[in-house]
Amino acid sequence: MTETSASKQIDERIRELGDWRGETLGRVRQIVKRADPGVVEEWKWAKATSPGTPVWSHNGGICTGEAYKSVVKLTFFKGASLNDPSGLFNSSLEGRSGVRSTSRRRTRSTRPR
Repeated sequence: MTETSASKQIDERIRELGDWRGETLGRVRQIVKRADPGVVEEWKWAKATSPGTPVWSHNGGICTGEAYKSVVKLTFFKGASLNDPSGLFNSSLEGRSGVRSTSRRRTRSTRPR
């Protein structure tokens, strides 16, 4: 798949979500592209039970962006090696390789006051 068609699939996924998850995935996408203007957008792991996953890479995978019912999840391929002094990330693989950061929809009761 070409980068152009992968980018179009990511655009479509953001539109398809149509809510806070699409907005969040779109913001994350912009941040990744600003942080690394040479980033390549890919669309991977499509199968009958899953539409596929946005992947950003540059000389290897950087991260994926996945939207679920109540979270948008970023998984960093080499996340366990990232310096994280503020504790932003949570490990999904006991800190061995992948590390994710999740964004949940904030409701009135979960917003900081």
